[in-house]
Amino acid sequence: MQLSHAPRLLLGAGPSNISPNVIRAMSAPMLSHLDPEFIGIMDDVTTMLRAVFGTTDGFTFPLSGTGHAGMEAAVANLLEPNDILVSASNGYFGERLSNVAERYGVDVHQVTGEWGKVLDLDAIEAELKLHDRVKALAVVHAETSTGVLQPLDAVGELAHRYGALLIVDAVTSFGGSRISVDDCNVDFAFSATQKCLGGPPGLSPVFISKTAHQVIANRTSPPATWYLDVSLLQGYWDGSARTYHHTAPITMVYGIWEALRSILEEGLDACFERHQRNGIALRAGLRALGLDLLAPEESFVPQLTTVFIPSGIDDTAFRQKLLAKHNIEIGSGIGDFRGSIWRIGLMGENSTQANVLLLLSAFESLLPLWGFEVPIGGGVSAASKIFSQR
Repeated sequence: MQLSHAPRLLLGAGPSNISPNVIRAMSAPMLSHLDPEFIGIMDDVTTMLRAVFGTTDGFTFPLSGTGHAGMEAAVANLLEPNDILVSASNGYFGERLSNVAERYGVDVHQVTGEWGKVLDLDAIEAELKLHDRVKALAVVHAETSTGVLQPLDAVGELAHRYGALLIVDAVTSFGGSRISVDDCNVDFAFSATQKCLGGPPGLSPVFISKTAHQVIANRTSPPATWYLDVSLLQGYWDGSARTYHHTAPITMVYGIWEALRSILEEGLDACFERHQRNGIALRAGLRALGLDLLAPEESFVPQLTTVFIPSGIDDTAFRQKLLAKHNIEIGSGIGDFRGSIWRIGLMGENSTQANVLLLLSAFESLLPLWGFEVPIGGGVSAASKIFSQR
């Protein structure tokens, strides 16, 4: 008996489908975690991560763990008990970072913005002014619960003006939207492999600035976590003499090597434009079907579209029918938007014109089953028009 199941088209909030090239790379023969050839692969990965993060001198490497491992590493390494963290949240995952920090004894002050809108910089600055010494400011670049893209340049300038480090959750943006950590004054960014990189879940790419690295080196006590201690991990991922820390997930590193190589072969500009083009086309098609979108035009995440569920349509029943009849999975809402929106991902390998048209065609066939009449062919036609123009 062998493991076998039907393939799905994963157009939810993650994971996305894995690139065939990544699958092939992960089938390469096993090497030891200290084999000279594997160390060469590790060096390639850190170099390619710097290119995608947009840094020339920051320290980058993939943590062995999901995106939440990157989130916890940021908190555990940069912050000590009673340090002040201003966490600016306009969605589910901004709140999650605050919860993690509280467990480490950090003094968390949350600036709560409206879900579905970008953060209010004046509100963030007002909170920063209330404290003599804010250690860090945390924001989410692409909020996975709402599909809103937060501009980082002004946030980075604001954080550094008040002497705070900037922590950025880039789980949904990395590889699909430009992040440019150097230009935006980011000090610690973390992501994940299962979204725009087109790999399986299990690694969390991170970036650490020189300033953040110095802060970590000057801690008064070691981080409360041993496994996510960046100072220990750097001994394994950087330098001429590698120090054993843990047995790395070898095949996962093969996978991120190929995922990064593929993005850079396509070209970063071309990759970001592909995600942008397909996101715009999907939004046009959904609007043509009479559906309302959550994220505004000026701040939407192109690789994650959030659409309001029409009145009278059962969320779970619709998604189950979409899966049963069309083999397509989309995501439900979470947090404040649980049961009221769908989250549609066009990430990495799945960000294609064909998938946009396939999904819109499926929506056209299913929505009328709940009495929501749509112009047949209207969604596909609107999206096709966008494709013909770009």
